[in-house]
Amino acid sequence: MTELVFGYHATESLIRQRPGHIQTLMVQADRNDKRMQALNDLAQSQGVAITRCTKSDLDAVTSGRHQGVIARLQQGASHEAAGQTSESDMMAMVVAAERPLLLILDGVTDPHNLGACLRSADAAGVTAVVFPKDKSADVNDVARKVASGAAETVPWVRVTNLARTMEHLKQAGVWIIGASGEVPETLHDQDLTVSCAMVLGSEGSGMRRLTRESCDFMVSLPMAGAVSSLNVSVAAGICLFEAVRQRRGK
Repeated sequence: MTELVFGYHATESLIRQRPGHIQTLMVQADRNDKRMQALNDLAQSQGVAITRCTKSDLDAVTSGRHQGVIARLQQGASHEAAGQTSESDMMAMVVAAERPLLLILDGVTDPHNLGACLRSADAAGVTAVVFPKDKSADVNDVARKVASGAAETVPWVRVTNLARTMEHLKQAGVWIIGASGEVPETLHDQDLTVSCAMVLGSEGSGMRRLTRESCDFMVSLPMAGAVSSLNVSVAAGICLFEAVRQRRGK
């Protein structure tokens, strides 16, 4: 099955990062606005083949909100084009970084949430995003669309044993900090200037027992309103940018 990347930001990032992985760029023929013209010019400058289609043709290819542009990937190029890295390469990035900051997701099964987390991770400059192969969303066309290009720029890795990967990170000097609403210590009380990984679980059941037990610290996000929890992508953004804020002061 041919992999797809759709939506303006996701396809623009793919063209800039890995144009050779695009089999053809399908664009809506009656879109003549400046934004689409700029995308066409970029694709032509990178040697990407362009196929002009009707909106109904594009609708037939994907049920997602394609914004008039869909990239068909070359066969076998999907994983690399999506920014996936290996666990060994991720560990090499951690060792090479001065103060690595990682995002670990456990049980996030909604690709919209995964894509939004990747977008926040890219904006915060994280070293990598880590999530398990089982009971987790994949970086599919929906996640890429929501990520707005971040799926092609931020390193991400799917691991077989999340608890084991967390142990490897600890051995590399990374502190593992889990976010939960059930502990008195808050995110703002935690020192995030050190090498660390923020761990978030699903909105429903939270992180799994082994994942929680693998954390060095647990923190909560201070809540002042009536709701008891936040969307996981919102929580991820708050945690990552608190780390960014603290690190700018040191």
